[in-house]
Amino acid sequence: MNPTVDWYFNKAGKWQQEQEKLRMILLDCGLEEEMKWGHPCYTLKKKNVVLIHAFKDYCALLFHKGALLKDDHGILVQQTKNVQAARQIRFTDLKEIVKLERIVKAYTHEAIEVEKAGLEVKLKPTAAFDMPEEFKNKLASIPALKKAFNALTPGRQRGYLLHFSSAKQAKTREARIEKCVERILEGKGLEDA
Repeated sequence: MNPTVDWYFNKAGKWQQEQEKLRMILLDCGLEEEMKWGHPCYTLKKKNVVLIHAFKDYCALLFHKGALLKDDHGILVQQTKNVQAARQIRFTDLKEIVKLERIVKAYTHEAIEVEKAGLEVKLKPTAAFDMPEEFKNKLASIPALKKAFNALTPGRQRGYLLHFSSAKQAKTREARIEKCVERILEGKGLEDA
């Protein structure tokens, strides 16, 4: 148990008991506990294995390489169609966690073995993501923007492409692109500070 993570579990919240139980299960699997992205993250030799997080309707375990797990019980959830590697197990009450404890431990041990083996999820290349016409035109009209975008990490590029292409209307896509031009030129990702 990492005392620097205690504050997360001590704060009052809808999923407090459920998350505390998940914490005990994960610590029992021999993982190191850290805080990452504002959530308890469980690691093996500094490699992320699983994260605890909560939403309005459920709390969940997020397996960073969940796409590589067998999922014999059919309980892993892909958050959105664009999530490539991570998978969640979602819970809506403490009794459900207690009932699934043995299975959660089995999935966690499998995730540990995936990490020990050095397996990686084969990610779809950035070029396979849709690039909205509006952004293609903007890149063509501003060479420095094209150079800056190409210099971004593949993850940052995908973040922008998903953000731009998720807008249904051209006007909205154009507005999103316009808002992000300066960030791209600065070499920042969509979520960077």
